Amino acid sequence: MAAASGHAVIDIDAAGNDAAKPPPPPVPYVLNFTDLSYSVRKVGGGLFPACLPSCGSSNLVASADAPPSSGSRHTKTLLDGISGEACAGELFAVMGASGSGKSTLVDALAGRISRDSLRGGVTLNGEPLHGRRLRAISAYVMQDDLLYPMLTVRETLLFAAEFRLPRALSPERKRARVDALVDQLGLSRAADTIIGDESHRGVSGGERRRVSIGTDIIHDPILLFLDEPTSGLDSASAFMVVQVLRRIAQSGSVVIMTIHQPSARILGILDRLLLLSRGRTVYAGTPAGLKPFFSEFGAPIPDNENPAEFALDTIREYERQPDGAAALADFNAKWQNNSSSASLDLKDSKLMSTMPLELAIAESVSRGKLVAGSAVNGSVPTFANPPWTEVWVLIKRSFTNTRRMPELFFMRLGTILVTGFIFATIFCRLDDTPRGVQERLGFFAMGMSTMFYVCADALPVFVQERHIYLRETAHNAYRRVSYVLANAVVAFPPLVLLSLAFAVTTFWAVGLAGGGSSFLFFFLTVLASFWAGSGFVTFLSAVVPHVMLGYTVVVAILAYFLLFSGFFITRARIPIYWKWFHYLSLVKYPYQAVMQNEFGGAARCFSRGVQMFDGSPIGSLPEAVKMKVLEAISNTLGTSITADTCVTTGADVLAMQAVMDIGKWKCLLITVAWGFFFRALFYVVLRVGSKNKRK
Repeated sequence: MAAASGHAVIDIDAAGNDAAKPPPPPVPYVLNFTDLSYSVRKVGGGLFPACLPSCGSSNLVASADAPPSSGSRHTKTLLDGISGEACAGELFAVMGASGSGKSTLVDALAGRISRDSLRGGVTLNGEPLHGRRLRAISAYVMQDDLLYPMLTVRETLLFAAEFRLPRALSPERKRARVDALVDQLGLSRAADTIIGDESHRGVSGGERRRVSIGTDIIHDPILLFLDEPTSGLDSASAFMVVQVLRRIAQSGSVVIMTIHQPSARILGILDRLLLLSRGRTVYAGTPAGLKPFFSEFGAPIPDNENPAEFALDTIREYERQPDGAAALADFNAKWQNNSSSASLDLKDSKLMSTMPLELAIAESVSRGKLVAGSAVNGSVPTFANPPWTEVWVLIKRSFTNTRRMPELFFMRLGTILVTGFIFATIFCRLDDTPRGVQERLGFFAMGMSTMFYVCADALPVFVQERHIYLRETAHNAYRRVSYVLANAVVAFPPLVLLSLAFAVTTFWAVGLAGGGSSFLFFFLTVLASFWAGSGFVTFLSAVVPHVMLGYTVVVAILAYFLLFSGFFITRARIPIYWKWFHYLSLVKYPYQAVMQNEFGGAARCFSRGVQMFDGSPIGSLPEAVKMKVLEAISNTLGTSITADTCVTTGADVLAMQAVMDIGKWKCLLITVAWGFFFRALFYVVLRVGSKNKRK
């Protein structure tokens, strides 16, 4: 890697062979945007206000950076005819007070607003930007740092490299790219430190922000968009982040960022500014041009004042007036017209120096941009790797993150062991009597439903990962189906251990019959229940993105499943208008499976002679009286019923409980199928509902 003041294009293919040669000039790119306008419906009044169109996105809610309404009383204008250009090698910053439209503009440039809603045009080197090409050559860094807490800085970047860099690159070259990026981001000292969270101490806020940037620029994108990259950072950390962004820009990328109120030091390293107020441009030019602009406007900037702070304060003062900053916007239009003739030659020279986009991309690849393989001859693939590679990397990342938090699994295991111990002690050594039958029914119903309730701990997993998933899939780091498959694979091994723990704790202690084969089937049924419950909760976590609301929904639906399982009321007694719910009940199938596993033996007897009177008024009478009643019944029926005569077999129990409509192996397979079905629904929700665009 060449090292000309840290501003060289990274080329891992060269690997330092040409370190003595000066780096070639970056390929010229010019991003033009013309007359961008975007409006949404206003929020209605009353108790149930209408949702903005952007609320339909699972990630992009109505921007807090939205200007007040203008025009129709039913619409809200977020962008009002914004035009400008950003060039490779320059750091382009969009500024403005809260509500000015900064984030909305960057979303529009990054393709995160539906083309049907956005008016105006965005071109790169004169060619329209949208779809697969835009996602492949660009990156978007969100304001929040969305990272796995137990991965180190280097591991986080390595996994990003495995997603975004093609399989054709060897692991050594990918590691070389990560090492180069670690140096470029100034993260060498923190490379082997975990990211951390509230419970685990990790890197600092500034380092975390640079890691977030690194995960999105691992493939060395041509276009880099950042939403408030300095938000929440102290002055020194913010300055370091902007320095990193300037080096990225000088390596040949078009870097566009929003920034709220830069310090004088940060303002000094910005190349171009675009100031917005209520969706209109109030200044466009260099930071050095702020003083002459405001001086000619009639509000000169004092020599000892930060020009950016003065400009924002002036804009806020005008925004308090009924017409807002319209005076500034109108003056800027005149200013731009007066200065356009002076800048026309420079603009023409920039356009003349560009080349067709496909040729420019191919040239960038030949010089190391996009890390020599993400694009070939200007053709950009939708995904860098095949599905099986994505699944493997997702599995590795998830296991690496979770194995460093073993307390989570041991808490689940402890819960299962405690639950199994309680069941084992309450239902200890059940006998083959009518009372034992009723106790077995209670054990099976409570045991199988408990498996589903325990699975509720899977609810926060996707809720916490949702924004990471959205960020990574927004620019095609991996396929949605790969994420679903990896999620299922990672979830399965713990379920095997939990199922084995519950089966071992309860099967022999309760006194269930059948030996080894019966135990194996009981274990498989418990595992199938865990699998189905995990799939059900995972699906709900995608539908209901709030943890507390999700728990409420899970508990309520599982209670309905238990109610209609056939334990409290048999299938024949369920009203016909509710029978459909009986067959949808997840508890029905494992409950019937273990019932048939226990009571399927034809030789077992669960009621002999006078035991048939247990639970009836005759059951409290002396033994001699019960024998006389039994003798009278024998005489009436014309058959001999003695104290040892079997009255109720296991088949009779199954018939009374009406659990013979489906065989036990079919019940097991149906339970397993439910797990696959809900994970398929999980994929559908991700496919349909997880959009990264405003409408």
